[in-house]
Amino acid sequence: MSRPVLASIDLQALKENLAIARRAAAGARVWSVVKANAYGHGLDRVWNALRETDGFAMLNLEEAILLRERGWKGPILLLEGFFHADELPLFDKYRLTTSVHSNWQIKALQNARLHAPIDVYLKINSGMNRLGFAPERVNSLWQQLRGMSNVGAITLMSHFAQAENTDGVAAPMRLIEQAAEGLDCPRSLANSAATMWHPETHFDWVRPGIVLYGASPSGQWQDIANTGLKPVMTLSSQIIGVQNLRAGDAVGYGSRYRASREQRIGIVACGYADGYPRIAANGTPVLVDGIRTGTVGAISMDMLAVDLTPCPQAGIGTAVELWGQEIKIDDVAASAGTVGYELMCALAPRVPVVTV
Repeated sequence: MSRPVLASIDLQALKENLAIARRAAAGARVWSVVKANAYGHGLDRVWNALRETDGFAMLNLEEAILLRERGWKGPILLLEGFFHADELPLFDKYRLTTSVHSNWQIKALQNARLHAPIDVYLKINSGMNRLGFAPERVNSLWQQLRGMSNVGAITLMSHFAQAENTDGVAAPMRLIEQAAEGLDCPRSLANSAATMWHPETHFDWVRPGIVLYGASPSGQWQDIANTGLKPVMTLSSQIIGVQNLRAGDAVGYGSRYRASREQRIGIVACGYADGYPRIAANGTPVLVDGIRTGTVGAISMDMLAVDLTPCPQAGIGTAVELWGQEIKIDDVAASAGTVGYELMCALAPRVPVVTV
């Protein structure tokens, strides 16, 4: 029998989450963000469940080509654009839309030999200070791009650093409005949080990412609990061993947990080499035989321990949900001081994946 750890991907939940994001931004078109191998879910595995999207947004040229080879004929946006000028013939061949955020990219576009113009997303730095042009440069850059034969449609693009906060888009929106003054241009501004919570940012295209996979942009599950969004990935395993502790007995590396009384614990076939967070705290939620309990002790490479006090009937072979429908990935991530994004993307290649 193979090791019991398994990741299940719910394609119906993915479809429904896309529909929810679309309803939240009625009137806008949707870029489904599938960067980082569809947030760890497997691009080749899940893209077909997102066929109702208006376009796909990602980072890697290889993943864009994969979608074309699988038969997707709609728009594809490369969120960081091209990284070298010699990639532009592939953008031309596969009809990809590029983000433009640096002077050298504009120069490369101007000098490229293309069969047809490429659509461009002109990126504004509205306060995150990662990529993008200063707002005061946008008008002149827009005019420059409009005059280039290699450039097709132009869309104004930005990204919000704090859209999960009630007032998190106000200051960036002021900068964007100033930058766009006098320009009659489509815009793509809204990430997941802005798509769900800031309708004033929706404009022409929204770019939902984490909400497609059923986790919260804020890292707090309760913030999306009433939206209908459903977790897409479930990480599950089984108990492979049981220990009966006496008061004072320690569990795991570093003896980070000691039993205060007689206690029964289960050893689960899942560890940090599978993508479970090594620094998850004692009490990180786990579902054992349908009953909520918590971890005890340090997470090992291949195993973790759980408290069986609430589920005395559990034993070797009992089913365990590490995250998924009942144990929200946001709650596990919070216990480890991180976010659900990281846990999804950290799913290890050695974990078998099935779609349901």
